[in-house]
Amino acid sequence: MAKKRFGKLPPRYLFALNPYKETRFSRCPKCERLTYPRKFPLLIVVPGHGLFVLGKTCRYCPKCEFIIAHQDELDSVLTTMFPERTRDETGKEYFVLGTVQTRVWRKALDDPSSFKNLEDIREHTADIKRYMEVKYEPGGWGFAGKTET
Repeated sequence: MAKKRFGKLPPRYLFALNPYKETRFSRCPKCERLTYPRKFPLLIVVPGHGLFVLGKTCRYCPKCEFIIAHQDELDSVLTTMFPERTRDETGKEYFVLGTVQTRVWRKALDDPSSFKNLEDIREHTADIKRYMEVKYEPGGWGFAGKTET
């Protein structure tokens, strides 16, 4: 049975939210190649505030199409954007739903009226293909798949 998707573009990217402040993953945990910093327009859901697109630099493996975002950095941005929430509330409640096409995101930065409604955002969004969970195991780091679309 097909799972429901938000975006109308095909699902893309593996995604992990790294909860460890001291670890930045310079190598891909799947293929061991170097990861690179790359900016992604992440579509984030914050309960009580709705959807918003955040341009965020993350670690990225182009071979595996694997994005690793750092939770402490996202928490900091969200706490600044939503000052009425405490850091603990913000960190536990948001969800990265997918990525928005870069050219459309850049156009929306110049002209915010380009996203008139939810359907406009859906047209240019690709859901995350698979969410990975960062786990520390004695002897090294590991990733476990959480869900797949």
